Amino acid sequence: MRFILRPANLFLLSTYLVLSAGPFLPSLFGRDVADPWRMLGMEVVAWLALWAVAKRPAYFHWLLLPSFLALPMEIYLNAYYGQGISSHHLGIIAETSPKEAMEFLGNKVWGLGAVFVGILAWWLGSGVLACKTRELDWKDGSRWVALALLGLAASVWVYGDNMGIASSPTAGKASVVRMVSAGSGEASEEDENEDDDNADASGASLASAVAKAHPLYPKLPAWAKVPFEIDAFGKTWPFGIAVRVHDFWKERKYLAELSERSAAFRFGARAANDDEGAQVVVMVIGESSRFDRWSLNGYGRETNPLLKQEANVVSLADMVTAVSATRLSVPVLVSRKPARKSLQAGFSEKSFLTAFKEAGFKTWWLSNQMSFGQFDTPISVFAKEADVVQFLNLGGFTNQSSYDDVLLAPLRAALREPARKKLIVLHTLGSHWNYSHRYPQEFDKWQPSLFGIANPAYTNANMKPQINNSYDNSILYTDWLLSQVINTLKSPGQKASLMYVADHGQTLYDGTCSLAFHGHNTQHEFHVPSLVWYSDAYAESHPDKVRQLLHHKRTRLSTENVFHSLLDMAAIQYPGEQPEWSFFNAKFKTHKRYVDSYGWSNYDNATFKGDCREVIDKGKPLVQEK
Repeated sequence: MRFILRPANLFLLSTYLVLSAGPFLPSLFGRDVADPWRMLGMEVVAWLALWAVAKRPAYFHWLLLPSFLALPMEIYLNAYYGQGISSHHLGIIAETSPKEAMEFLGNKVWGLGAVFVGILAWWLGSGVLACKTRELDWKDGSRWVALALLGLAASVWVYGDNMGIASSPTAGKASVVRMVSAGSGEASEEDENEDDDNADASGASLASAVAKAHPLYPKLPAWAKVPFEIDAFGKTWPFGIAVRVHDFWKERKYLAELSERSAAFRFGARAANDDEGAQVVVMVIGESSRFDRWSLNGYGRETNPLLKQEANVVSLADMVTAVSATRLSVPVLVSRKPARKSLQAGFSEKSFLTAFKEAGFKTWWLSNQMSFGQFDTPISVFAKEADVVQFLNLGGFTNQSSYDDVLLAPLRAALREPARKKLIVLHTLGSHWNYSHRYPQEFDKWQPSLFGIANPAYTNANMKPQINNSYDNSILYTDWLLSQVINTLKSPGQKASLMYVADHGQTLYDGTCSLAFHGHNTQHEFHVPSLVWYSDAYAESHPDKVRQLLHHKRTRLSTENVFHSLLDMAAIQYPGEQPEWSFFNAKFKTHKRYVDSYGWSNYDNATFKGDCREVIDKGKPLVQEK
């Protein structure tokens, strides 16, 4: 075995060892690695399988290029976001244009380019060594033994996956315990807040159906179960990258087919009173807005001078979003998708747009964000439910993007439509980075700011004042925009109501915190601003709803409440409605609020660590299903 210590061979083997270190990166940043021995075992078996099939490194080295290129991103995400690459991150990359990426990276693009060149050189250099060496070839009889054992294990796993695994006595006892608990009315935290529409996707149900179809083939004995699961394998390196890419492809395919699959879905919604009359409901979805930067919520700077003067504005003091990412948080906001399902692609139900349509409303989705295709993002699949869909931003998130006032003209046009009942959704760019691109110069109140600075170095600590000033200026502009929308709705006698909720917040180098933007598991990103405005005519028509709104303005809420509350605000009923989820209803009840922080953490049973206000569950976070 002395040939292994030769420099060329040692370098090649060390390269593969480094590539395998992905799952263990959290330990470098003071975090625990979940099930490390199992992870290590799967990686060892995967390497043995690859080497046995290919025989020599030269035949498989080229397959490792994606993992070489992904390794810097895996390190970066673990260092700054406490997580590795997922199908969600691949979705963000796919939905970001090169121009947007260049603007966000700024001068860092040169450093990134250097890393990219270095990684390619590493891959090519180790590839040359892989081609030259023959000392690492697996050419003795043990290779065939390994192939036979791997083939047997694979066959047993496929059999068990298709025919099912026989329950062990321990599992049987656990089932009895669960049945007794269910009979007594007690439910575990893991069972709480689950939706019932995933049964068709259950692997156990599929295996059971197959077993019934083939009664001659018994289930695999529990003792023969191969300890291999696709989801767990997806967390390994470098092989798990293929699983994550496949998951992303399945998400895209699922989203593309979702509109067809859910075409027959109906809420059975109707107006509570047939003589409800004309009314206008406006739902404004904010972007990257932070609760404590609104002067309505006690911020020292007057960032809401116009909303402050408006009558009938009710700011909701304790609204939480489950995930600090737009593509995952908005689906929860517009539908009945549970927060703990937000990391999973798509949802089998439609959004409140369809419920409003069933109740006789004409619907609009007016967006200053980008559409990346007809049914290709978790948000656009819901947007397309509207009668009128307009994506008005042709410049993405760059300095060429439109300001949010681009939404005002189509809003006014919608209000001139003859339809008596209208729901208008305004999806804003709000405070999306670069903050100084979200407002015109007349709103550049607090300085120094980033206004007029090309490619600012957002990670430079010296830029902290400019970043924060620009952010506050963007909130000032949002205040102006919402005031304009409200003034547009103030026609005499018009029954109108408006709800505003931000999709997530931002971390902004708070105090000694070295983090910025979002995806960092901080309170600043989960606690979002939200408000309701109603016209005098609405208050006269629905005094009980206004009374309940005021009663619950300081209650613990989450974006899971928005769907139910918006329909209740418009006096729309439907079979199976849940008044206990509406803050316009006397039957409202608080519920556990889970946020995506090192698993599903109970926000109301958490501490907020340091100046970053990192959300740390006092108990054990629930495992996330992706």
